[in-house]
Amino acid sequence: MAAGFIFATGVENSYPTIRSGTHRVDEMEKCGHYTHWKRDFECVVELGIEFLRYGPPIHTTWLGPGRYDWEFADLTFAEMKRLRIMPMVDLCHFGVPDWIGNFQNGDFPDLFAIYARDFAARFPWVQLYTPVNEMFICATFSGRNGWWNEQMTSDQGFVTALKHLVKANVLAMQAILEVRPDALFIQSESSEYFHASSPAAIKLAETYNQQRFLTLDLNYGQRVNSDMYEFLMDNGMTRDEYHFFLNQHLRRHCIMGTDYYFTNEHRVYADGRVTASGEVFGYDEITRQYHDRYQLPVMHTETNLWEGPTGQEAVDWLWKQWANVLRVRNIGIPILGFTWYSITDQVDWDSALREDNGTVNPLGLFDLDRNIRPVGKCYKQLIKDWSTVLPAQSHCLVLPLDMPDGDNAEPDSKAERLRRHAVRNIGRTGGARRGPGPGPDRSPGPPGGW
Repeated sequence: MAAGFIFATGVENSYPTIRSGTHRVDEMEKCGHYTHWKRDFECVVELGIEFLRYGPPIHTTWLGPGRYDWEFADLTFAEMKRLRIMPMVDLCHFGVPDWIGNFQNGDFPDLFAIYARDFAARFPWVQLYTPVNEMFICATFSGRNGWWNEQMTSDQGFVTALKHLVKANVLAMQAILEVRPDALFIQSESSEYFHASSPAAIKLAETYNQQRFLTLDLNYGQRVNSDMYEFLMDNGMTRDEYHFFLNQHLRRHCIMGTDYYFTNEHRVYADGRVTASGEVFGYDEITRQYHDRYQLPVMHTETNLWEGPTGQEAVDWLWKQWANVLRVRNIGIPILGFTWYSITDQVDWDSALREDNGTVNPLGLFDLDRNIRPVGKCYKQLIKDWSTVLPAQSHCLVLPLDMPDGDNAEPDSKAERLRRHAVRNIGRTGGARRGPGPGPDRSPGPPGGW
């Protein structure tokens, strides 16, 4: 079937390690998903949502090369299929299993590709994937800011994590396509912008504004400029590694997911400090910059805001983000969907998961008792109001999707999938994290940390 505009949410499944790799922060556990997963899926259906960003916990599923514990994945994916929820499968969300170590491990990309292929073979009805979530943020927080996983604070740590994350994403796409030739990949990536606070800060801000594109440049095989090429070469990337990315041709399978939070824009000072600027340009302008660069279909893949004292704060942010989505659509950029992330409140994102305090962050459509929040009610109404309007007035592309068909769903034949694959070319269009609260800015900082 063809799908019009996608309204989505997600189950927060971050699982980085902290404390020099000795302690894992598992958001599925913190948010009660392992206990309440059936109720969480019911909440999705209650809102009228058919698409869910979701992934199995990599650290308990992937036990070693070619070794897996599929029990929880089998249960959850069978239930989503029964409920006719289309998962956008998030295979790596800020962490790796203990046996791999961290993102400095050069074996990770090839091993991850095998995991992705084996997942796709086990769940052949799944069509939408985000193989590696927010590659730029993961490389920054792990390799440059010293917050997660390898907890390094250097440009070389950043570039090493970045090249391994992107190579893992590319190899995973190739592996999944071997199993499911009509798979579509939604690169959920943080859309960033760095504002110079003074003329003396312009050069540094421009450098950060070039670096923000590095993960997607490599992922889409796009040549970087000479400054960024020197930066990559000076910090551990080889010419052969760079040309590996240039020789990939996967754009036609991709949708560019752009995540936007209140903390995605930054203020850069001449002394090297970077602080949160708050919303200056907004989602529509920054998404236009990303689309101008890559000329790919777009989806708003993450946003939220703390509910606040009255609940109206999150409601107002929802409507502001939706107005931005409509603005993007109305200027001729093919935008395919919108996501409030996540279905429930989250825990400890006020410290960017650097501390295990058990602090509940009221960011969800439902609270952790699975009671709907005001923003959940408004999102439900928004979906109801706009679902019939957008297909009739759409300037966006229509995706060829095989939606789950309940208990009787059977995967299409390989021949049929190949037929659709042959007529689809979504990548040649040509045009027409967390909410703020107590704690640090979620944004990436300068080399060496804050």
